[in-house]
Amino acid sequence: MDLVFPHTFVPWFRSVAPYIHAHRGKTFVVAIAGELIAAGKLASFAQDLALIHAMGIKVVLVHGFRPQVEEQLAAKGHVSRFSHGMRVTDAVALDCAQEAAGQLRYEIEAAFSQGLPNTPMAGSQIRVVSGNFITARPVGIVDGVDFQHTGFVRKIDAVGIRRAVEYGALVMMSPFGFSPTGEAFNLSMEDVAASTAIALQADKLIYVTEVKGIPLDVNDPASEIDTELALADAEKLLAALPNPTQPTDTAFYLQHAVKACNSGVDRVHIVPFSVDGSVLIESFTHDGVGTMIVDEKLESLREASSDDIGGVLQLIEPFEKDGTLVKRDRTEIERDIGHYTVIEHDGVIFGCAALYPFPEARTGEMAALTVSPHVQGQGDGERILKRVEQRAKAQGFDSIFVLTTRTMHWFLKRGFVQVDADWLPEARKRKYNWDRRSQVLVKKLA
Repeated sequence: MDLVFPHTFVPWFRSVAPYIHAHRGKTFVVAIAGELIAAGKLASFAQDLALIHAMGIKVVLVHGFRPQVEEQLAAKGHVSRFSHGMRVTDAVALDCAQEAAGQLRYEIEAAFSQGLPNTPMAGSQIRVVSGNFITARPVGIVDGVDFQHTGFVRKIDAVGIRRAVEYGALVMMSPFGFSPTGEAFNLSMEDVAASTAIALQADKLIYVTEVKGIPLDVNDPASEIDTELALADAEKLLAALPNPTQPTDTAFYLQHAVKACNSGVDRVHIVPFSVDGSVLIESFTHDGVGTMIVDEKLESLREASSDDIGGVLQLIEPFEKDGTLVKRDRTEIERDIGHYTVIEHDGVIFGCAALYPFPEARTGEMAALTVSPHVQGQGDGERILKRVEQRAKAQGFDSIFVLTTRTMHWFLKRGFVQVDADWLPEARKRKYNWDRRSQVLVKKLA
């Protein structure tokens, strides 16, 4: 084994631990486009979902089958018909959809039954449960178009699904529903997934799709992806877009994401199946790989509270060990937590700094400025510094100062100037560690 590997694996594993703790016991509805299966990615996807399930997350899987139905129709020489962005399901299309759904259910169950030694599925033993959890209603006739056996979700059996996931099963749902009279209706995967997430009040709804997410520039599909979109902004964007006619249209998945968020689902993600491990990356890293739609921005810059003590300790510990920061014990952090500013994302603290006041000298010491290595270079350090400066001004200070042994240039670039240690306020000078020989840098506040 490469001797460097432990030094990269351990920090990485520690970085994902907060997400593992945060997600344990939560409910994820994961919806996969049929294109994922057609692209031959079902086996690796099943491995990733098995890992999520093993972490104590309750999983409901909804699968689509658009390309599989198209294949069945082509084999029978039948032409597909679409209108208003939906399939017109006649008797032949319904028969093809039922055949496709049966084949996919078989393939998905087989994928989760893998257990070969030395593979990610070894020892997984996932029980897959499916059933008649969906009551449907017909679309009917719209603008003169009779959609026949195409339907919408009328009701989700949330009680039955919860019982199954509480038992430890992975619930699999096909885009089929039945009316109270027993009539079958072809549904869209997106509608089933959103309706299921709403009925369960799921913590996450994840669409694993053929698109990368919501582009920053909707007029340029090749533009970068907007990694986090507030619900209000998503609604404005959706209102400005034309009605979608195909899955690659920006509004296609966005309309279902907005509906779910408006109905109590905490977070909706749109991620590409083309990226290996996209569900894991999206769920267990800071920036993810697709677009997350939330009711409000998850990242916040705020003053710390007692609930943040553990997060601050975990953040600064590696920097104390390598000598970048002076060692602070838990008692000191608990006593001084009111001096700290933190930046968090989705409940995980990624940056912090403390402001210790010296009112007699009209200055304050900024200490323990720390940003997680996993998000460095994204401007969080500057944001924390700006907030500390604002706090210092609010207390009537003329300046702030820092003591550092390794990060002098970072501060010099941001308006600090080096001074002699004798500049320090008397109270701070008495605690100055002359053996450490920290450099003193001061910034005047305008």
